[in-house]
Amino acid sequence: MKPKERVYNALRKKPVDRVPVYMWYHPGTKRRLAALLEIPEQYVSLAMGDDIRQTWVHNNYAMENVTLEEGASFRDEWGVEWIRRGDFNQINDYPLARASEEEISGYKFPYDDLDRLVDFMLPVIEKRGDYFIGCDISPNVFEMYWRLRGLEQAMYDLVEKNSSVLNLLDACMTFSLSMTDKAMARYDLDWVWAGDDAGSQTNMLMSPAMWRELIKPRLKEIFARIKSGKRITAFHSCGAIRPIIDDLIDIGIDVLNPIQPNCPGMNPAELKREYGNEIAFMGGVDTQGVLPNAGVDEVYRITRELVETMTADGGGYILAASHTVPPETPDENIFAMYDAAGISRESIFDKAADIRKQITHMGNKFCLPRE
Repeated sequence: MKPKERVYNALRKKPVDRVPVYMWYHPGTKRRLAALLEIPEQYVSLAMGDDIRQTWVHNNYAMENVTLEEGASFRDEWGVEWIRRGDFNQINDYPLARASEEEISGYKFPYDDLDRLVDFMLPVIEKRGDYFIGCDISPNVFEMYWRLRGLEQAMYDLVEKNSSVLNLLDACMTFSLSMTDKAMARYDLDWVWAGDDAGSQTNMLMSPAMWRELIKPRLKEIFARIKSGKRITAFHSCGAIRPIIDDLIDIGIDVLNPIQPNCPGMNPAELKREYGNEIAFMGGVDTQGVLPNAGVDEVYRITRELVETMTADGGGYILAASHTVPPETPDENIFAMYDAAGISRESIFDKAADIRKQITHMGNKFCLPRE
């Protein structure tokens, strides 16, 4: 079964040969796996058997699209300054942090860069024949807002909610809509991935009432635009977001990620029982406790139980970690997690060997021939 068919069947609760898988790797983890498998880093997901090809096209330079040296910085198209600290780029300065209401109202989103941003999909779309293709247009509303203003100031703004605040929230939404339109028109996408972190480790970042008033209507517009293009709506929000899952269903979510099991109200089995008839889930593998710290047998058992629980009604689930697979995770635990999904260590190494055979060397670039 090809990956694209596997994902579609799982989401539709039709028979699959195994549960679909999609993992994000911490850069340190990816480097280690690449060395172990003796392949370039960009092919790790292919070798591991992941079924989904996806990348960011919006304001998210933490892990993808721009690589900096330690301590180096750059300003992106939105005016957000990123600096390299450790394995990630992190936001160092917010373009509207000290802006007046007039300056906020006059802020311009980078519409002139839309074509170039959406073209980050080009390496991904080459695999559209076999793989399930996603375009990540996050962050969309609140998360984009605070990247412009800073999180603390953004929270004050939401309480005040004057006209400049509401207009900037609308502008964040409108840019996401334009990006969605551009991506759907240009590429053969299977889903469009929206995202707007609304939860912390213990609770919502704002009251559910505030979220419903200020964020929900704007996300609804984005979900409706994705639906109008006949694409699946996938949505990412970290943290304890149980109070708004009914709302997300109400506005058209199809797939919810990442299901952090150690957050209050986010037990995967409970969510499946309550919402499994209405939406699909992606995630649930604990990357804070189980994956880096448990023994191999325990990782296999817990992952296997997760898969069986989340697919007990015939599907509606994609196996994924609740965050990036951290670098302190032992190799054997990673392989045990994949083994629980029906992807053996031996098959992974065989796939890596096939990739090495296919690789053609062109100057300093490595690429696989198009399929």
